[in-house]
Amino acid sequence: MHHTTAPPQTPWYRQVGRSQWKSFFAAWIGYLLDGFDFVLITLVLTEISADFHLDTVQAASLVSAAFITRWLGGALLGALGDRFGRKLSMVVSILLYSLGSFACGFAWDYTSLFAARLAIGMGMAGEYSASATYVMESWPVHMRNRASGFLISGYSAGTVLAAEVYKWVVPALGWRWMFYLGLIPVAVALWMRRALPEAADWQASVAAGDRRPNPFRPLFATPAAAALNLVLAVAATVSLFAVFTPLGDGLVPVLSVVAGACLIAFAVQLGGRRGWPLYVSMIVTIFFAFLYSWPIQALLPTYLKTDLGYDPGQVTDALFYAGFGTMAGCWLAGFAGDRFGTRKAYAGTLLASLLFVFPVFAVRDSLPLLGVLLFVLQATSFGISGLLPRYIGGHFPTHTRAAALGFTYNVGALGGAVAPVLGAHLASGMDLGRALAVLTFAGTMIVVLLVGLDVPARLGRLLDPDAAADHLVTEPGRGVTSARETAR
Repeated sequence: MHHTTAPPQTPWYRQVGRSQWKSFFAAWIGYLLDGFDFVLITLVLTEISADFHLDTVQAASLVSAAFITRWLGGALLGALGDRFGRKLSMVVSILLYSLGSFACGFAWDYTSLFAARLAIGMGMAGEYSASATYVMESWPVHMRNRASGFLISGYSAGTVLAAEVYKWVVPALGWRWMFYLGLIPVAVALWMRRALPEAADWQASVAAGDRRPNPFRPLFATPAAAALNLVLAVAATVSLFAVFTPLGDGLVPVLSVVAGACLIAFAVQLGGRRGWPLYVSMIVTIFFAFLYSWPIQALLPTYLKTDLGYDPGQVTDALFYAGFGTMAGCWLAGFAGDRFGTRKAYAGTLLASLLFVFPVFAVRDSLPLLGVLLFVLQATSFGISGLLPRYIGGHFPTHTRAAALGFTYNVGALGGAVAPVLGAHLASGMDLGRALAVLTFAGTMIVVLLVGLDVPARLGRLLDPDAAADHLVTEPGRGVTSARETAR
């Protein structure tokens, strides 16, 4: 398989070969499942709580459970993809994911459901890194922002689908059938992935080489290092478990610091003597990317019900506007990234989104106006994060890309767990709408500065001045770099 080349007058969609489109759709369904599951657990939480007699804290911990294992799943399944190929990692990720979903449908109590959510968290994390690297490394070099943005749109499609399916399935068949039905797209995705070719970049740079990469080698360089890192892994996992469950009541700040320190220690080792500033700064950037976008994702329904007094039908309508806005934003991100460059498109569109943050929470009496504002805000704010896989992946070479992307993204994703808590805390001193607006505005400004000023790459070049400007614009085995894209 090779990168498609075509004269400029050829429509862009014809510059992507048939096998490349097939690769894309197989990965896109995996992302649809990701979005479907996230919204699914929140939709059926009241039914699950009633069946298993859960209190509010226990119910909320079922949503957070996936965050406990995400960092581990992203790193392990990413490393699998770097060593044995992107395709294998994609298949293993979705199998782990589907087994977790299936187990949710058969859960008999809180503990069994919590364990199934842990498996989903690992598979979800692996799906992100494996599918993103696979599609980007399979598509033509000059269209990799589109590959990234189009792929992430699957998540939004999954959230919209879950809300629609919920209305028809749960009242008639019960909450367990939501998890059973999730196996249908899993089966389709596995069937589509069975005969996929390997990603072109990985094939050219890794499979053709004599040695297979081992991204975790630094963690096991000596017996002492291996023992220390085993302790760090246990400490991080136990701390996160306690943070997201009633076990850590009263100790959340301390446990959060412990977990954060353990994960940063891994980042420093994985990055090595020259690469650790890049790893750490990338995690910080992604953390704030989640911190600005997830208060609205998690608390918008609550705001609509409590502050605006919307009924369930009106809430569903508003969420549809938001979901389709995010999807449209992902598509826009792909075209804007390829036209203006990943970093400029990302920071510029986020800056534009600031115009809509406070107006969204100023509208009180007009659902159509609120819907339009939500559509535009989510398109320019959450939707532009369709460029995140492209943005992260360009900072890392092919032989460590999946593990690096999987680890940094999923450690940074803990910002998504912090965001709703921080939003609720701020709401104790002001109304919820204002709290969400303040948190979104502040987080967005930080990400605009980090991305716009190219902070991760600049810090990375302090210790590694010879690092490539963008690893995803150099075709492995050809040594060809696009000057137009390198400047981006």
